[in-house]
Amino acid sequence: MKVFIFLTTLIVFYFIYGFYISQKDLGIINPSVKPKVNDIFYDYKGVLNIHSDQSLGSSPIPQIIRAANLSKLDFIMITDLNTFKPQFSYEGYHEKTLVLVGQKISYLDSRFILYSLGKEVLGNSLSEVQTILADLLSQKQNKDFLIILTHPKEKGFSWNGELPQGIDGFEIINLKSMTNRAWNLSKLSTIWSVFIYPFNTPLSFARIFNEPTEELNLLDLNAKSRFKGYYGAEASARAIPIANYLLKFPSYQRTFEMFTTHIQIRSELTGNTKTDRLKIFQALKNGNFYLAFDLLSSPTGFLCYVEDSGKYFPIGSSIKKTKSITLHIKLPAKPNYFFEIVLYKDGSRFATYNSEEVKLNITEPGTYRVQVRVSPYLPLPDARTWVTWIYTNPFYIQE
Repeated sequence: MKVFIFLTTLIVFYFIYGFYISQKDLGIINPSVKPKVNDIFYDYKGVLNIHSDQSLGSSPIPQIIRAANLSKLDFIMITDLNTFKPQFSYEGYHEKTLVLVGQKISYLDSRFILYSLGKEVLGNSLSEVQTILADLLSQKQNKDFLIILTHPKEKGFSWNGELPQGIDGFEIINLKSMTNRAWNLSKLSTIWSVFIYPFNTPLSFARIFNEPTEELNLLDLNAKSRFKGYYGAEASARAIPIANYLLKFPSYQRTFEMFTTHIQIRSELTGNTKTDRLKIFQALKNGNFYLAFDLLSSPTGFLCYVEDSGKYFPIGSSIKKTKSITLHIKLPAKPNYFFEIVLYKDGSRFATYNSEEVKLNITEPGTYRVQVRVSPYLPLPDARTWVTWIYTNPFYIQE
């Protein structure tokens, strides 16, 4: 009887607490506030590093595409692990989402995302693919391939030694790595996040957020190589058997709504698969994008660019220094919480701003990147914390 009373009390408390935290809105921007219009670049969001049931995922590609449509993604990239016949038939527009089909290849202790602009199949076995991949990694210019090193600091998958010159960059954010890191830091806190997930999903993930310090340091230390920082969802919607039902946690749709890659391009996507995939490919390859924690609030309307004599250069650009070079940063709206725009130069914190708009004359050559951080107040047992909302790729200002 005592056990029954204890369990009943525990369940009642759980649901009361769940109701309490469900009232907590972590939204950075009020939904009623109309974001500033980005009238310089077109902003499109997507997700990379997605697994279907052809490898590590739990659902077929059509179901994944449906989840992407419901999440209002402009593009996704399917990258099944060690599958040697990519399902290129799915590449193209499905409603308003452009589907790109690439591969994810095991190589040494690491894994690489590989997207071929020419839909090239590298081989019929892992050894064949790895041989060709080794050659691509040794080449400095791979204009028809996008090659991304995944989770470079993940235990068991980390890259050792110098980064290969043939890659375009590496993941600085990987949801699986972030979750594993949170688990290693505090198993109890991570378990608590799982329990509160049904009541307040943004809170659940904000609690396990940890700054990817090692990955950002790697990006800064390799500034001369001009690698780009990417986001990998590692979306697989693992199926957890509960009674006679398979619970997919987190679902593809929920994963797609957490974190996204926002490309910023000069010409809009028109619905033409051939031209649009080229625009997205070039933006991803050139680093013309930022990464955002969309679960907190949509960053659409965010703008970060360099201006010189009336010319506008997007994130990831390399610009020769002149007397008139100016860095512009604009938030879509004023956040509800304490916030700061942090400008890093050559890997060190260079300046911090607490205004919605920043205009800074660049007087020194170097590598400049931006992070937008917010400090929401989390309900008990937590307190105020800092979470990065937006990460940009670097600008390269040359002498």
